[in-house]
Order: sequence, then C-alpha cells, then structure tokens
Amino acid sequence: MSKRRRLIVGNWKMYGRLTSGLVLARDLAEKAQANKPLDFDMIICPPATLTWAVSETIMGSPVMLGAQDCHTATHGAYTGDLSAAQFADLGCRYVILGHSERRIAHGETDELVARKVEAAQLAGLTAIVCIGETAEQLAAGSTAEIIEKQLRASLPDKCRMAHLVVAYEPVWAIGSGQQPSPADIATVHKVIRKTLGEAGETMQIIYGGSVTPVNAGPILYEMEVDGALVGSASINSDGFWAIAEKCR
Repeated sequence: MSKRRRLIVGNWKMYGRLTSGLVLARDLAEKAQANKPLDFDMIICPPATLTWAVSETIMGSPVMLGAQDCHTATHGAYTGDLSAAQFADLGCRYVILGHSERRIAHGETDELVARKVEAAQLAGLTAIVCIGETAEQLAAGSTAEIIEKQLRASLPDKCRMAHLVVAYEPVWAIGSGQQPSPADIATVHKVIRKTLGEAGETMQIIYGGSVTPVNAGPILYEMEVDGALVGSASINSDGFWAIAEKCR
C-alpha cells in the first residue's frame, strides 16, 4: 500500500435539498465519528446552497467540506458566482475544479481552470483538479498525450503543489457505468506523477468515473490510486461509506 494518505471525495453535484442534504451529512458525520481515528480523509462537496448548513452539521467530525467550483476573482460584479474566499468563509477546505461537466456544459478551458486553481490556492483551499480523455481520444490511443497536455495547461505557473490533488476522470466513464481497468487507471496515474515531477511522488492522485461500492475495491487496491472522486454513489451514505472503507 502507498504511504500517501488515502482520500475519498463525494461530489453531490446538483442533488439534494435542505432536508435530504442534512440527513446525508449527519449520517456521514456520525459514521466518521464512530470510526475515529480515520485512516483516510473524507470530503463532501454539496451544492452551494447547502454549504453553510452542511458545514454546521459536520462540524467537529472528521468529515471535511469542499465546494464544486469557484470563480477566478476574489470579488466583483459577477452575478450568480461565488469566490474561493467566500467558500473558505463557509468552512470549505477543498474545491473541485475542471470537472468534465463544467468543461463541456460551460465551455471551461484549461486556461480558465488554471486561473481558478490559482484563485483557490490564494484563498487557502486545496484544488482538486479533474482531467480525463474522451471516448474518441481513448480510441485514438492518445490518452497519455492528452492527460499530460491537459494537466500542464490546467495548472498555474506558480501552482502550490502542497495544495493540489489531481483526479483522473475519463470523460467517457462518468455516469456511463463503464470504466478503465484498474491496471489502466494505474498506468494513467503514473503518467500524471511523471508529468508533475518530484511533487508527483507525494501528491494524492485519485480516480473518478462511475465508482460504486461494487467496483471500488480493485481500483483502490492499486498502489498508484490514492482514493476516489465519487459522483452519484456519494449521495447514499451507506454506499459512500462502503467505498470509503475500501481505502483502508
């Protein structure tokens, strides 16, 4: 097993309202409290509307709070946006950036992601930067090339590597029920570590893309895989905890 600490991240996406979100947060906080000390880190990233309420619910537990996105600016006339500093005020310690759903639906470029990473780190947050290839790029055999190029372009020049997590999320696997083999995932993680240089040896690199309690075990068994970024399976407390326990 790797000496790097394991990390499990729940991306709630646009799921959950106040009652259901607080029930989920409370259940996870209680599970974490009952199993202290955890030998892995657990982060939940609720919709922005639930951030403050979830923050209060998990306070004092080992569960940490994250955001799903942030703006590049610290403040300004940006209607509907939230800055990294505002999320930090709400108790967030992490923020997911560059998720393929943002890249595709909102047209976010690598360059924009890099600016968001810089803003997040300046606010004291750790950026969870998502990268991954499409089905077409996979079929063309260009996964390694795409991963290296996308990663380099998605990080600012003065990236604080101590406040960075990389999530390999192949676009074709997200929500599809399909995923690469554990060995293929490990191979891509090695590409990421090589691209990051010396910092890559100690950095947490996690996998995301249709992770479930059923398939998580073989993936998390790979030494190159430091944890998981979990989507729909994270909005069920028992299922999410079952995945997290495979990080032990």
